[in-house]
Amino acid sequence: MSMQKPPALISRRTAVGGLAAGAASLALPALAQTGPVRIGYAIARTGPWAGGAQVSQEPNFLLWAEQQNAAGGLDVKGKRRPIELVSFDDRSETETCVRTYEKLMGSDKVDLILPPWGSTANFAVAPLANRYGYPMLAPTALSRKLIDMNLPYFFSLLQQPDRMMGALVDMLVANGVKTIAIIYMDDLFGLENFAALNTALKKTSIQVLDRKSYPLGVKDLSPVLRSFKDQNPDAFIGITYPPDTILASKQSKETGFNPKFFYASVGTAFQLYRNVMTPAGAEGVLGMGSWNSKTNARAKAYFDAHTKKFGGKEPDRWASGACWASLEILTAAVAKQGLDRKAIRDHVAKTEHDTILGKMKFTGSENTATPGSVGQWQNGEFEIVWPKSMATAALVPAKPAWK
Repeated sequence: MSMQKPPALISRRTAVGGLAAGAASLALPALAQTGPVRIGYAIARTGPWAGGAQVSQEPNFLLWAEQQNAAGGLDVKGKRRPIELVSFDDRSETETCVRTYEKLMGSDKVDLILPPWGSTANFAVAPLANRYGYPMLAPTALSRKLIDMNLPYFFSLLQQPDRMMGALVDMLVANGVKTIAIIYMDDLFGLENFAALNTALKKTSIQVLDRKSYPLGVKDLSPVLRSFKDQNPDAFIGITYPPDTILASKQSKETGFNPKFFYASVGTAFQLYRNVMTPAGAEGVLGMGSWNSKTNARAKAYFDAHTKKFGGKEPDRWASGACWASLEILTAAVAKQGLDRKAIRDHVAKTEHDTILGKMKFTGSENTATPGSVGQWQNGEFEIVWPKSMATAALVPAKPAWK
């Protein structure tokens, strides 16, 4: 069967229409081997998860599908077949997310799936994907508990909490930090990273002056930040989601809390953070990051393509890179193994992969090739500053005053 122009991707408007309505409109008959490759996913377009999902994941899914279709379709063992994305808004609700994936894999029987956003959603969906036998390459799951579940079909690309917090603590020790104060999200991501941070700190002489948890959707952190300011720590550590990262930064500026090291996690590597805080206001702020457009030529090409497609919106310098790497791995696996999901799983598990983040290899579910890292805003770019082996710039060891 000869292929004409690949069909357009399912529109966002159709996909956002809701699970019930969307399921009816997207239901398709069984397709021949020359038909579209149907790839399903649920992602947060609304609710508190949307800030991260709409920066780090879904734009990459759309760019990847567009690029593959522009090349004639996804290479399926030497034959090009167009990609058809079947997607829904999970509304930042774990139950909706799980229910959607169950339908995509169970009754819709899509060819492949792409993962949801965040540790909580991945923790809920990964066992389901394993039960149905769908490889799941997750770029935003930061959970040692999930890794330890030993699910054969689940692969996590991000550096796990012990690696990320270990790198952070190594950097603080190397730069003479004696005291810190910590805030952390009261959810799976926050609790696991907080535990990993505490474990790493026990091997040092750094004193924790204060630690406070906060709930999802917090609107005011100023009382905590004022208390921290009074204690005058050398470093502030925020294990935070994007809205809270910006909130903590804005309110630290308002309260005059400006420790030598100011570290917040998810969202710091976003262009949005730099835009909201202004480049001068973001200067010296630290956070989770693992790449930028200077990392290598392929990273630069991806960065430029993303920025062009989305009207100047840049990928973030942490999980966006892991997301694109996951799509590179999936593309190569399908080219080699076709749509045999067991064969894809085995290929992912046993192969050393060449990605924009460098060589990547899985031990069980974990990417054990990429070390933990720390990024820092410097002159409008989120530079990788630790460890020195993967740095794109040297650490500035004292944050300037908020501007």
